[in-house]
Amino acid sequence: MKEILVLYYSHRGSVRALAEHVARGIYQVPGVIARVRTVPKVSTVCEAVEDDIPASGPPYVEPRDLQECIGLALGSPTRFGNMAAPLKYFLDGLAADWVNGTLTGKPAAVFTSTASLHGGQEATLLSMMLPLLHHGMLIVGLPYSEVELNTTRSGGTPYGASHVAGPDGNPELSPEEIRLAVALGRRLAQSAVRLAGPL
Repeated sequence: MKEILVLYYSHRGSVRALAEHVARGIYQVPGVIARVRTVPKVSTVCEAVEDDIPASGPPYVEPRDLQECIGLALGSPTRFGNMAAPLKYFLDGLAADWVNGTLTGKPAAVFTSTASLHGGQEATLLSMMLPLLHHGMLIVGLPYSEVELNTTRSGGTPYGASHVAGPDGNPELSPEEIRLAVALGRRLAQSAVRLAGPL
């Protein structure tokens, strides 16, 4: 079985919920499965460290996860129109993978969550694409053939799946957000299978 890496950071659960539905979409494509991973928090206290294994949820990402995947779905909450620091910190440490071309030619998709409707979802998704483009990845978005893009009153963009959590950080996705996250995972997996060749 070939694997698509679903890598995310989630602070209050919304991005984790999106990741689960992106993974559902991946599982709809024969011959591939999702490998779900997260990144540890970062701290301004130099001595602070996270446990090697998270208390709950998926394991932390390791270098082999990037090497072994045939595609990548990357998720983060929005921080002023940009990805959250823990995910950015992880990506900033991938110089060796960049030099070695670990991700070159693999497809990638992005997803995010914001507290407000105009909280910078599209800016965040675009900013998440930049390091992926530097790694030579091929970006997969959501086409308007996904009818929910024309009807959603919550999250969902052509740049990737998204969720509007509201000021209370509600991680419960709307039906449209769920369908778009699943569609993104499925589209990413279909693209990865075509690019990877016979399974």
